[in-house]
Amino acid sequence: MKMSYLSKHGGSSNAYTETEYTCYHFEVNREYLKGALKRFSQFFISPLVKAEAMEREVLAVDSEFNQVLQSDSCRLLQLHCHTSVPGHPFNRFFWGNKKSLIDAMEHGIKLREEILQMYRENYHGGMTKLVVIGGEPLDVLEGWVVELFSNVKTGHPLKMSTKIDIPIWKEGKIYRLEAVKDVHMLELTWKLPCLHKEYLKKPEDYLAHLMGHEGRGSLLYFLKAKGWATSLSSGVGDEGMRRSSIAYIFIMSIHLTDSGLEMLYEVIGFVYQYIKLLRQSTPQEWMFKELQDIGNMEFRFAEEQPQDDYAAELAENLLLYSEEHIIYGEYAFELWDPELVEHVLSFFTPENMRIDILSKSFDKHSEAIQYEPWFGSRYIEEDISPSLLKLWSNPPEINQHLHLPLKNEFIPHVFSLCSANISKCLLDTNHPKCVVNHPLMKLWYKIDLTFNVPRANTYFLITVKDGYNSVKNCVLTELFVNLLKDELNEILYQAGVAKLETSLSIVGDKLELKLYGFNDKLSLLLSKILTLSRSFSPNVERFKVIKEDMERAFRNTNMKPLSHSSYLRLQVLRESFWDVDDKLSCLVNLSLSDLEAFLPNLLTQLHIEGLCHGNLLEEEAINISNIFTNIFSREPLPAEFRHQERVLCLPSGASLIRSVRVKNDLEVNSVVELYFQIEQDVGMEATKLRAITDLFSHIVEEPCFDQLRTKEQLGYVVHCGPRMTYRVLGFCFRVQSSEYSPIYLHDRIDTFISGLQEFLDKLDDESFENHRNGLIAEKLEKDPSLTYETGHYWSQIVEKRYLFDMLKVEAEELKTIQKSDVINWYKTYLRLPSSKCRQLAVHVWGCNTNFNEELKMQEKFGKVIEDIDSLKMSSEFYPSLC
Repeated sequence: MKMSYLSKHGGSSNAYTETEYTCYHFEVNREYLKGALKRFSQFFISPLVKAEAMEREVLAVDSEFNQVLQSDSCRLLQLHCHTSVPGHPFNRFFWGNKKSLIDAMEHGIKLREEILQMYRENYHGGMTKLVVIGGEPLDVLEGWVVELFSNVKTGHPLKMSTKIDIPIWKEGKIYRLEAVKDVHMLELTWKLPCLHKEYLKKPEDYLAHLMGHEGRGSLLYFLKAKGWATSLSSGVGDEGMRRSSIAYIFIMSIHLTDSGLEMLYEVIGFVYQYIKLLRQSTPQEWMFKELQDIGNMEFRFAEEQPQDDYAAELAENLLLYSEEHIIYGEYAFELWDPELVEHVLSFFTPENMRIDILSKSFDKHSEAIQYEPWFGSRYIEEDISPSLLKLWSNPPEINQHLHLPLKNEFIPHVFSLCSANISKCLLDTNHPKCVVNHPLMKLWYKIDLTFNVPRANTYFLITVKDGYNSVKNCVLTELFVNLLKDELNEILYQAGVAKLETSLSIVGDKLELKLYGFNDKLSLLLSKILTLSRSFSPNVERFKVIKEDMERAFRNTNMKPLSHSSYLRLQVLRESFWDVDDKLSCLVNLSLSDLEAFLPNLLTQLHIEGLCHGNLLEEEAINISNIFTNIFSREPLPAEFRHQERVLCLPSGASLIRSVRVKNDLEVNSVVELYFQIEQDVGMEATKLRAITDLFSHIVEEPCFDQLRTKEQLGYVVHCGPRMTYRVLGFCFRVQSSEYSPIYLHDRIDTFISGLQEFLDKLDDESFENHRNGLIAEKLEKDPSLTYETGHYWSQIVEKRYLFDMLKVEAEELKTIQKSDVINWYKTYLRLPSSKCRQLAVHVWGCNTNFNEELKMQEKFGKVIEDIDSLKMSSEFYPSLC
C-alpha cells in the first residue's frame, strides 16, 4: 500500500503476525477512505512481491529481531519453544531473522516462490476476515467492499486441527534461564485444552481471577507477608502461542525476592495448597456473578478506542466468536458451568506443570549449561525430585491464612447520568473551569456531556516539601511512594477488579494520584486511600522488601537503548536531574530510621492541583476536594517553596554531543538521537510555532522513514517528531540500529536533514495542501473517549498552559501557515549557519561498535560533553513555567 497516500491524508498503516493469523490495518481521514481501500484491496488481489522489496524486508525482519534479542520475556518464550518435544508445532523458532531466512535460501528454498505459494494457499476469501469502519452509511460501505474486494479469490475456510497427541514439554523438569535484567521470576505453566468454544463460560478467566487475586487470603497476600514475593499475575495470555487452537497455556508469574528465590520449592508448595483449596471449596457461583456483572457493565459502557485498533480487534474477533458475539464475546460471562471449571482445574497438577526460573542468580560455571541457539540464552535443565511432585500433588495441609476472596465492595450499582437532570443550556461546558482555588488546593471541573457514560476521571498533582531538592530526598520520596502503594495494594486491587483504577506515581518532582473508572464508588475509594495514607507508618519487614525491589529497579534502568537515549537527553536538559547510579548508591545506605525522620517534613506542607472530569456534579467535585483537604489537613506550601523545573537553554549555534556505551554489555543496538531546541512555549508566537513544528513533522515523517529505514535499512526504529520538555519546544530525529555505529547513523541523519531543503522546495502546492488539511483534520478529530479528553485537559494543567482548546486553536492557526513558513522554520532551527540552530546529539554505543571512534566526531559533529555539571554551571536556563 502506498504509504505516501496515507501520510498525506492524515493516515498510517501497520501489520503484525500472530501464531495463527496475520493482521493488516490502516487508518485515514474519512473522505479518503475509498481511495485507501482501493489500494489496500489490491494487496490481496495482486501483490507485487518485488524481489528488491523482499531483500529489504529480510533486513527489516532482522532489525526487528535484534530489538528483542535482550528481552527476558522473549528469551523465555523461545526457551519454551526450544525445549518443547520434537515434532510438536511449538518446537520451532517463533521469530524470524536474517540467519533463519538466508539459511533457508542456502538450503535451496526459493523465498519469493515460498511467499507466493503461501499467498496462493492462504490469501483467499475463505481464510480472510475484513472489518471496515467509516463515517458513511452501512449501505455505502458495503457497496465499496463489494466493488473493491470482489476479485479476491474464493476458497474454503481452514479446518483447524486441534488434536495433537504428543505433550508439549517433558514432565518433571525445571528450567533455570539466565536473565538479562536483575530479576527473580518464577513462572509456572500448565497446558489446558483449547477453550475457544467456551467463551461464554470462560472457566480459565474464573480460575485466573482466583489464582491471581491480591486481596486478603490470596496467594500473593500470603507470599508478600512471608517476604517472598512482590507481585503475581496469572492467566492465559493473549499471545497466539498461549491461546491457540492447539492448547491454552495458563501461566502464573511470581516476582520473587532474594529470600523467595531461596525458598523456591516452598513457594510452589503454597501454590498447590491454594489449588487444593480451590478443589475443596468447589466453584463459587457468586464469584462468577461478580465477573459477569463487571463484564456486562464494561460492555454496556465501553469506552471507544482509536478506530484502527478497534478494526484490528474486531477482525480477530471474527475468527474467534460466533456472528452474534463479535463485539460482545470478550466481555461475556453468560453461562455458569461448575463442572467445566472443575474439569479445567483438574489440569493443574505437578505432572502437567512446567517450571521456569528467570534470574540473574545463575550458576555460570555449571557443566549442565546449554544454549538456546537463536537468542544465545544460557539455561540449565534439571529434574524435579519425585518426592516433591508427590507432595505437591496432594499437600497434607492448607495454611489457615489462605482462603477465598471476600465480596468486592467496589462493584458499582448506580449507573445513572447526572447530566440527565440538568438543562444543557445552563451549563458552560466547553472547557474545565476552576471551582476551588485556595492556597492548599486548586481544582478544575468539567461535567461530561459528550460520551454519556457513568465514568469519571479525577487526577491530582501533589507538590510536597523538599521532596526533590537533593538526591537523598528524591530517593526517600520514591521509597515512601512505593511503600505506600504496597500498603494500599489490597484496596487498589479490589477497586481495579471493579474497573475503578488507581495510579500513584512520581512525575518529575511531584506526586501524581489518578482515580479513573466507574464513578459510583470513587469517593469511597479516595477516602480509603487518603485515610490509610494519613496514618501510614512503614514497618521494617516491608521496608527491606521494597528497598530490595527499588535497588533492582534502579539497576535495570536504561537497559533498553531507546529509553537510555531519552534519559540522557533529559539529563542534559533538566537543571535538576538525579542520576540513577547516584540514586542507587544513596538507596543502598538508607535505613528505616532515615525514612521515619524524613516523612514528617515531607508532608507538613502541600500544594494540590486537581481535575474532576466526567459523570460528576459540581458539588460532587467540590466534595472530592473537601475529602482531600479534610483528611489531609496540612499547611499550604507557598509558591516560592515549590520546586521550579528549569530547562537548559542551548547556546546559539551549539552542537553538543552526549556519548555513552550501552548499559547491557551484550546489547547490540546503538541509538542516535538528534535533538534541535526550538523556543520556549510562551508568548504571542507560541501557537504558530507549535503549528509549524507539527506541520513540518507531518510532511517529513514518511520521507524520513522511507529513506532511513526502507531504503537505507539503518534499523527497525526510525522516528522523527516534536518534543515538549517542561514547555520548551524541540524537534527530534532518532534511529536505533544493530548494524551501524552512532557516527555512521549521525552522518546519515545529517545527510537526510540537509536533503530536506531540496525536498521542501520541490513540494508542490497540492501535496502541501494535503498535508496541511490532513493535520487540521487530525487536530479537529473528536476524542474517542472520556479518557482521551481528560488526558488533553490534564496535560494543559500539568504544563500550566491552561489552553484547554489548544488543538482547535492550532487547527485555526494552521489555515494561515504557508509553505514558506515551513521552509523558514527549517532554515532557522535545523540548518547552520543560523544561530537558532541548536543541537544536542545523544549517541548510545552498542556492544559491537568501537566506542573509541568517539574521538573522531569532536571535529565532525560538535563538542563532546565531558562533564554535565560543568556544562550546567556555565549555561543559562529558561525561566520555569511548570
